[in-house]
Amino acid sequence: MATHPYIPNSVPAVREAMLRAVGAASTEDFFADIPAALRMQGALDIPAPHLSEARLKRHVDGLLRKNIHCAGQLSFLGGGCYQHHVPAVCDEVNGRSEFATAYAGEPYDDHGRFQALFEYCSMMGELLEMDVVNVPVYDGMQAAATTVRMAGRHTGRCRVVVAGHINPDKLAVMRNYGRADLDFVVAPFDQATGLLDMGALAGLMDQQTAALYVDIPSFLGTIDDGAAMAAAAHAVGALLVVGVDPVSLGVLAPPASYGADIVCGDIQPLGMHMNYGGGQGGFIASHDDPAIVMQYPSRLFGIVPTSVPGEYGFGDVAYSRTSFDKRENGNEFVGTAAALWGITAGVFLALMGPQGMGDLANGIAQRTAYAKQRMARIPGVRVTHGASCHFREFVVNFDATGLPVAAINAALLKQNVFGGHDLSADFPALGQSALYAFTEVHTQEDIDLLCATLEKVIGQ
Repeated sequence: MATHPYIPNSVPAVREAMLRAVGAASTEDFFADIPAALRMQGALDIPAPHLSEARLKRHVDGLLRKNIHCAGQLSFLGGGCYQHHVPAVCDEVNGRSEFATAYAGEPYDDHGRFQALFEYCSMMGELLEMDVVNVPVYDGMQAAATTVRMAGRHTGRCRVVVAGHINPDKLAVMRNYGRADLDFVVAPFDQATGLLDMGALAGLMDQQTAALYVDIPSFLGTIDDGAAMAAAAHAVGALLVVGVDPVSLGVLAPPASYGADIVCGDIQPLGMHMNYGGGQGGFIASHDDPAIVMQYPSRLFGIVPTSVPGEYGFGDVAYSRTSFDKRENGNEFVGTAAALWGITAGVFLALMGPQGMGDLANGIAQRTAYAKQRMARIPGVRVTHGASCHFREFVVNFDATGLPVAAINAALLKQNVFGGHDLSADFPALGQSALYAFTEVHTQEDIDLLCATLEKVIGQ
């Protein structure tokens, strides 16, 4: 590798000194554990450096102008990251220096951040009807992976049954995160209804099952019978772990009410912009069962009286659980998390209140119902699980059009519309299908425009 002003320590003499210091023959030693198939072979295509700040800024601005984003397009993408309206106060508060720049902190020198996160946890607990809520982890996928490992430690079992209609990326994260301790079995779903196959599920649950994991609503948008899931899990002594969209709880019963032992999800819909892979934060919640609480790897903030009568302070609960205290002997490693997004979600929940969350969820459900009816009238288009209930997204099949989803989405994008998430690779049994999502930002005119554009694209 040649010396480059943008690459630290690329001067050959410096690199050689660093290699000697760590006892490595070459930089290849650091990548020996990475399979060759996953590594880029050959030199990086790095452009010549821009040696003035002005020229560098012009170059970067030019790259950014190539991005196509939802502020200038109509988007119906979903699958875990959604285009919601973000109230201005959310950005105002999370941009304050005492929040935006704070790191781990300690209660004696970081009072405001600890209290803000305690308030977030309290409001999330009320929304979820759970007693304990963590300080957010990286995203909802990591939260799901952590919850099943919690279940494995709690039950002393190693088998996790996962609903087959979860996000395939989430399942991949769960398998990767839990592969040292857990075995994963996928329960099939009914292709006609989009609901979990309860007969097949019963045959998969046994005395070695630590947890049944299911998303309600599912990745495909369908809403399973949570009470039946709880009964299936508890009948064999397993925990029911439910992933949930927090916004859906404005109209759907919280998982705790039908028997969920641990609940998880992503707080991105609660006041966070979509920003190229960021803006995600994972929550985990449970009842105040000490045996389960001690399985949390992440920080928990609580409130306690101080030595001054009438004075209270905010700080860590059961700190000894964490890798901060036990290092490599902790439940799991805990590093930099998404605490800032927890504060943002707290601002959002405080602003909305119970009535606001109900209004928000009802508005989304109404838009989704209208979109289902409107899209079902498009020639060649079929709402795959039309008889099932949906909250914000549903599967649309295009087999009868003779067009692949990729071609339809490419044609839609030329009309300034982001189409649905292509499911054809991950769910081949569903044919040429896409997942369409709707939020409060979509008007009736937006949905009508989508349908009119689809009719035009399909008819060409």
